[in-house]
Amino acid sequence: MHVFVTGASGWIGRALVPELLDAGHQVTGLARSDASAGTLAAMGAGVLRGDLTDLDVLEQGAKAADGVVHLAFGHDFAEFEAAIRMDAAAVGAMTGVLAGKRFVAASGTPMVPGRAATEEDPAVFAGPVAGRADIANAVLETAENGVRASVVRLPRSVHGEGDAHGLITRLIALGREKGIAAYVGDGTQRWPAVHVLDAAHLFRLALEDAPAGAVLHAVGDEGVRIRDVAEVAGRRLGLPATSVTAEELGFLGGLLALDQPASAKTTRQTLGWQPTGPGLLDDLEKGYYD
Repeated sequence: MHVFVTGASGWIGRALVPELLDAGHQVTGLARSDASAGTLAAMGAGVLRGDLTDLDVLEQGAKAADGVVHLAFGHDFAEFEAAIRMDAAAVGAMTGVLAGKRFVAASGTPMVPGRAATEEDPAVFAGPVAGRADIANAVLETAENGVRASVVRLPRSVHGEGDAHGLITRLIALGREKGIAAYVGDGTQRWPAVHVLDAAHLFRLALEDAPAGAVLHAVGDEGVRIRDVAEVAGRRLGLPATSVTAEELGFLGGLLALDQPASAKTTRQTLGWQPTGPGLLDDLEKGYYD
């Protein structure tokens, strides 16, 4: 299969491209810079220059491919509404030319008060990220137009060696600035997590085998307590694990204050996906985030 991948030189993309190539697929990645193009070429992938604002380029990449994996998204929280609008236009451009072909988009696991979110729960997000749920729903609706579309919901942490921009990396960097390993309240709030290689494997399985309209959860750890994250990180960095208010951590504080575990039971049953990578606390113990 010829696969067009947006975000191909990003964190998950750098794991997915080799996964696809090793499975015998041909890969073309979207590259907005010389550095990204070089990364893709070094992995053995083709290169299509452009970014998510280049709708003609996105249509070109989608038309030439048998399937698309859409990973790219602007994560500048100061410009999040603009990123939502850009992503919606990009998804519309690609799915508009994919009738009879496959499309897999990344989204996020929802939060359900009092229990772990499942694949059957609707994509409902609050605040500035609410638009991501609208995009995920729009992707699934393209199945009515002949697109074999599916959504892979990612947990709050996609971790592993080399994670430079994830939420755990940002939390630890913020803690260094403050001289503490921070958690909010009593720290019993739980975050789902997955190793980056397991996430990449699920994206490939979704591309190859997911039925149209499938919602999948890339969840390895169903729920890791934030206080446990702070204690492991603090011990490794020589910082005290300390409770703070959500306001002291900005946008991260709001996320850390929420208990939001998620399950991948249906995904494992549907596609036979079995995560094999280390858990989040194991990766912290290995020193990848020191």
